[in-house]
Amino acid sequence: MQPRMPFGSGCSELTDGALLAVSRGLQHLQHLNVRKLQRLTDAGCTALGGLWELQSLDMAECCLVSGRELALALSSVHGTPPPLTSLSLAYCSSLKDASLFSLIPVLGPSLRVLDLSSCVALTNRTLQAICTYLTQLSVLRLAWCKELQDWGLLGLREPSEEPVQGSQPHQELEHQASGPKDPSSQPQGPSLLMLQALQELDLTACSKLTDTSLAKVLQFPQLRQLSLSLLPALTNKGLVAVARGCPSLERLALSHCSLLSDEGWAQAAHSWPRLQHLNLSSCCQLTEQTLDTIGRACKQIQMLDVAMCSGISMAAVRRFQAQLPQVTCIHSRFVGGADLTLTL
Repeated sequence: MQPRMPFGSGCSELTDGALLAVSRGLQHLQHLNVRKLQRLTDAGCTALGGLWELQSLDMAECCLVSGRELALALSSVHGTPPPLTSLSLAYCSSLKDASLFSLIPVLGPSLRVLDLSSCVALTNRTLQAICTYLTQLSVLRLAWCKELQDWGLLGLREPSEEPVQGSQPHQELEHQASGPKDPSSQPQGPSLLMLQALQELDLTACSKLTDTSLAKVLQFPQLRQLSLSLLPALTNKGLVAVARGCPSLERLALSHCSLLSDEGWAQAAHSWPRLQHLNLSSCCQLTEQTLDTIGRACKQIQMLDVAMCSGISMAAVRRFQAQLPQVTCIHSRFVGGADLTLTL
């Protein structure tokens, strides 16, 4: 019996038949990595029904897999789902909400890690299904799921196609989000707050998200790692709320959040005494004042990225490093106003 089966990069031409052979010959397999098998299709996923001890499955970059047959296969394993603890479908560009609706309920309560990074077609509906069925998740990666909106994180009813009495969607969102704790008068679904076991959350480049949701749902006492990079609408208000709601952070990425300023960090930094890794690259409003604030409040810091922060000088970086000798890595490329234009 072989508990693990990784297919390396040299196996990229393998097809559905290879997965069928594995499922027949290694029925006690616990860990299967078929990452980057770009010829793998939904037909191959049917073979997974024979792996009744499977604990981790990595299908990242299997771009022809839509998830439909995967859901059927996992639900057919001896009538109960396998004890999956980790599933990666990152970069599976064929994934849509409809297939995730079938897949998520059969994943079972044992799932702890779910990676849907760069599944760009997924929407609020998938997120709310996750919040309904996978409440024991400790790791959730949704980077570049660009259709996610505040409505999804908050578990609120999305606006109708025909606005009522000229009401704008943003105004309606603000009204619902600031409403009473008792939501009985407003149809709601599960919010991100259902995932209280989270220790890692990646919302990188979910560019439609704003303070309206982030300030209300990012309240996770156990959260250790958070990425909010490339969120153009994140402001100091959201930063301060996240600091209060997630006080145990050790790793935080906020690169290209151009609305953040020294004022926000002055209020937020003291909430993160455990912070070790911090990415603030391309936060163009920050100055050496933020470095001073972090140096005083975040004594555990080991890695800091302030690359392309035009308001921070090399002299300020050197002072920071002298103040905190335990800092082993500082990325400071193009600090101090170098003439550099970065196009995303």
